[in-house]
Amino acid sequence: MSSKDCGSHGHRRRKIFRRIFAGILIFLLIVLIIILLVWAILRPSKPKFILQDATVYAFNVSSPNVLTSNFQVTLSSRNPNDKVGIYYDKLDVYATYRNQQITLRTAIPTSYQGHKEIDVWSPFIYGSAVPVSPYNSVALSQDQATGTVLLMIKIDGRVRFKVGTFISGKYHLNVRCPAYIQFGSRTSGIIVGENAIKYQLVTRCSVSL
Repeated sequence: MSSKDCGSHGHRRRKIFRRIFAGILIFLLIVLIIILLVWAILRPSKPKFILQDATVYAFNVSSPNVLTSNFQVTLSSRNPNDKVGIYYDKLDVYATYRNQQITLRTAIPTSYQGHKEIDVWSPFIYGSAVPVSPYNSVALSQDQATGTVLLMIKIDGRVRFKVGTFISGKYHLNVRCPAYIQFGSRTSGIIVGENAIKYQLVTRCSVSL
């Protein structure tokens, strides 16, 4: 076999490899376009969160600028999508007062939420002798004196969306639920046990991804 024949065979092989490679790229591009079209047509909506109630077991401010609190909150999440499921890969719940975190984070177990399904969680969130800023300590004492304290129950997590067999990447989930707690007025809540008061809130939460 001459060198010319060898060069011809090598050229044919390279040509075949290029065609195979181009075919694979075109196939992957078509699959990607189909996924994007399906995703755009279905338009997954964000889950809807509601803060149903909050049970206050402890909420004490002591000097110097220290807060001890213990709550149980009931949160519901609804998947508004008809054909899209939601994976909750990570959910941490905690409370803040005037943008300062006042409790530890409590983890909610991972779960999958099907179409139009509703999940309900009732985690405990608490903080023992948490230092608060002097400004917030004064404001908190004033709010307690007037009888109403606005807390923000927050959820920080990661979610994925499922469309058929396709599962999206992870999205950062931020949920903010305002909770108006009325202290010194037991008529606004239900007495639970000896020292706890349960407040029915039914507050819509803001959700961002």
